[in-house]
Amino acid sequence: MRLILAMMCLPSVTLADSYIALRTIPARSILTAADLTSVQADIAGAIADPLAVVGQEARVTIFAGRPILAADFAPPALVIRNQIVVLIYTQGALQIVTEGRALDRAGEGEMVRVMNLASRATVHGLVTETGAVRVGPVLQEE
Repeated sequence: MRLILAMMCLPSVTLADSYIALRTIPARSILTAADLTSVQADIAGAIADPLAVVGQEARVTIFAGRPILAADFAPPALVIRNQIVVLIYTQGALQIVTEGRALDRAGEGEMVRVMNLASRATVHGLVTETGAVRVGPVLQEE
């Protein structure tokens, strides 16, 4: 009886749920709940909550059976290379809207290089939630 009581008092090792990929997830694809499964293991860096990455875009290819790491995912790209995007320049009451060609790939809140189609000048701007790109002095204030 003492042995059982002593065993109950010893700290036990409990394994946390970690998530692994069920299939190979190519880079730039959107993760769904069907792409991952939980395992009883404490994998360093693996996510414990699938809602943290479902709907996110894979930055790298993740092979089947490998852990799902939060660092391997980012918000989905709204702007892709060579896409025509709306450029918005705002200063005070002045607002200029024109078109540009994206020179990089970026998601919401990320910086992207864009070539203004009218002047052929290359500018840097911030991608908005609509996929438009804000350029100009407003970027320094944010």
